[in-house]
Amino acid sequence: MSGILNSSIGRKFAMALSALFLMVFLVMHVSINFTSVFSEELFNEMSHFMGTNPLVQGVMQPILIFGVIFHFIMGFVLEAKNRASRNIKYAKNEASGNSSWVSRNMLLTGLVILAFLGIHFYDFWVHEMTVKYVNGDMSGLIDPNNAESGYRYYEELREKFVSPVRVGIYVVAFILLSLHLLHGFNSAFQSIGANNKYIKSLKGFSKVYSIGIPALFIFIAVYHHFTH
Repeated sequence: MSGILNSSIGRKFAMALSALFLMVFLVMHVSINFTSVFSEELFNEMSHFMGTNPLVQGVMQPILIFGVIFHFIMGFVLEAKNRASRNIKYAKNEASGNSSWVSRNMLLTGLVILAFLGIHFYDFWVHEMTVKYVNGDMSGLIDPNNAESGYRYYEELREKFVSPVRVGIYVVAFILLSLHLLHGFNSAFQSIGANNKYIKSLKGFSKVYSIGIPALFIFIAVYHHFTH
C-alpha cells in the first residue's frame, strides 16, 4: 500500500476508489433521509436499524470514517503536489484558460465541505454516540421509560432544520458538494481507467448524480424547515 501511495498514479487511483466509495454512501444516506419526507414511521424504523445494527455500527461505520479521512488527506496531498508541479507551467499559461473554476478550486470546495461535515457530525453523529454509549440508551425512544413514546429520530431530524441559518449552511454546502462532484466524478472514472467508449455515458450519469443527490439533500432540509 505504501508503495502504491508513493506513486502519482497510485495516489490518483486510491483517491478515485475512496471517492467512488463515498458516492455509494451518499446514495444510501440520501435514500434513508428522503423517507422522512413521506413516512415518519419508515424513517424511524430505518434509522433505528442503522443505529443499532452491530454490522453497521461496528464494521461499516469505522470504514466510512476512515474513507472520509483518507479521501480528504489524499486530496490535500494531491493538490499540494499538483500546485508544486504546475507553478512553472502557469507562469507561461493563464490558468483560467486551461481549466475550469471547479477544477482549480477542488481544495477550496473540499475544505468547505469538510467544515460542513464537522457541523453535520456534531448535529447527528456526536449526539447519537452520546445518547447510546455515554448515556447508555439504545432504545431509540423519545422517552426511554415509556415504550409508547415512539422513536426519536424523526423529531430530532426536523428540529435541526428549524433554524433558517442552519438550513442556509446546508444549502450552500450541498451546492459546493455538487460543484465538487461535477469535477471529481469524471476524474475518478478516468483515474481507474474508464476508456473513451464509456466517457459520454459516464459524463451524462455524473451530471445527473452530481446535481441530483445534493438537490435531494437540499430539498429534505428545506422541506422540513417549512413544514415544521
